[in-house]
Amino acid sequence: MATYIEQSLAKLKDFEGCVPWMYRDTVGKVTVGVGLMLPDSAAAEGLPFVAGGRAATQEEISAEFGRVTGLAEGRAASFYRRGGSPELAAETIDARLLEMLVGFEGHLKTRMVGYDRFPDGVKMALLDMAYNLGPAGLFAGYPRLVEAVEKGAWTEAAAECTRHGPSAARNIWTREQFLAAVVGTIKAEAESWLARAWNWIRSLWRR
Repeated sequence: MATYIEQSLAKLKDFEGCVPWMYRDTVGKVTVGVGLMLPDSAAAEGLPFVAGGRAATQEEISAEFGRVTGLAEGRAASFYRRGGSPELAAETIDARLLEMLVGFEGHLKTRMVGYDRFPDGVKMALLDMAYNLGPAGLFAGYPRLVEAVEKGAWTEAAAECTRHGPSAARNIWTREQFLAAVVGTIKAEAESWLARAWNWIRSLWRR
């Protein structure tokens, strides 16, 4: 069964899309992979792009960055690709995404009380928000959500997680992760109560 980190990686690819060549996003930033913004040519040159079955040269990567920068922003990703465009291998994209998720989780563990005890769905929701907003954006922009999560108030957290920008489907998915934690908590409490009741009944039989 996939871990919550692996599930988070898969969901981010669904939500962000996965494009192996450079393109411009809706705000004009040159981007590649799963929403990885490239602030300048040097950032692109630091990635292991391939072209024609071989490692792309820094000159080729720099030239492609410049070409894409000169194109209109916000078009379909396919608009920015041409024959011979340097691309990232799927393994490279996944490794980079995993590295970023692990880094974001490090921030969450440092800043949020009790993170390791949160249900997996809650961790997935927080990782998605951290990837979308940046850890600083999550903590600065959603203090009531953070407070609710640290209290284990999952219903409150579900009411505070809506973002402006991501699709409605993405916001719904995030909210569902918090609400699923409510069900999980109720189920765990019920199972605990039943276990205590059964132990009490068994103790009576032994008398």
